[in-house]
Amino acid sequence: MKFGCLFAVLCLAVGAMAGKYSREMNDQKPSMDGKSTVEFRVAKLNQVWEKAIRMQLPPVRQAELHSDLKIQEKDELQWKKIKAEGMDENGEREAKLRRGFNVILAKYGMDGKKDTRPLESNNLKDHDSRGGDMFDDPRLDKLWNKAKISGKFSEEEMQSLKREFQHHKDKISEYNIVMDTVSRTEEIHKNVISPLEGEVKEHVLHQKHTDLKDKMRDLNQGFERLRKLSHEGFSEVSEFKEPRVIELWEMAQRANLTEDELDSLKEELKHFETKVEKHSHYQEQLELSHQKLRHVEALGDNDHILRNQERYNNLAEKTREMGYKMKKHMQDLNSKISRHGLNRNEL
Repeated sequence: MKFGCLFAVLCLAVGAMAGKYSREMNDQKPSMDGKSTVEFRVAKLNQVWEKAIRMQLPPVRQAELHSDLKIQEKDELQWKKIKAEGMDENGEREAKLRRGFNVILAKYGMDGKKDTRPLESNNLKDHDSRGGDMFDDPRLDKLWNKAKISGKFSEEEMQSLKREFQHHKDKISEYNIVMDTVSRTEEIHKNVISPLEGEVKEHVLHQKHTDLKDKMRDLNQGFERLRKLSHEGFSEVSEFKEPRVIELWEMAQRANLTEDELDSLKEELKHFETKVEKHSHYQEQLELSHQKLRHVEALGDNDHILRNQERYNNLAEKTREMGYKMKKHMQDLNSKISRHGLNRNEL
């Protein structure tokens, strides 16, 4: 009898621990011993970050990942609050979050597939690919090589053009990731048994197809802009220099905004561009600091190592923080412009 009671108590204890564990896997708690730092409040994001450290991603890539994970964390915590209030019944926001997480995994080579992007590249170096396939896309490479030999661009303009091309290449990669998730969702959708579950998945699938169409439209517009830029060169009266800012400004001009709203947005975009340029500067400084630290470590001078390590850590933290603020600002600007809707007659 006593043994039976003891067994029942043990089973209850194990069940309680299992429930507690599953909750803690979703809501990460800060470390109480002070020895280990929990970087993110969402467990799966923390696991991705720890994996990135083990993979020894290059410093700028690691800082970029940290910023992306912070944005994802913000969105995940907002969604949990919304879900607790009984919203997002069709699972649309949840699907978008899952898609965003998959994009992060693929972007940094953590999705189990071969990462085609060179591990040591931070897209800050000026080395050109000798084979002429710098952007891993035949149309982009052909356009880039034509621009290089045209003689229309100064050295500074070539760097700006290179950023434009790299930005477009990143958008192509993101489109391919979203297309892959849509294909997998369609495969799962075929095996749905419950009609109610099927309706929810049908809605999510429709949303993903809409996203794909939007991204394809953006890609076509972006490539047309690159083609025009490569043939005609940079305009002296160009409002902005940074690709992401130019893209937002062109998106705003196609939206149903009044002249006053456009003027107000233009000023905000100027501030945003300054933020983007400052972030790029810190990325470059972080890479240089990392190279210097490796050099000092090879020499074995402990005092120099400690000083350089401290400088590197401070730069890494600042770069992550600035990256998060920049990406959040960009997210806010995108939302602000999208709320007005695109003028479909022009598309």
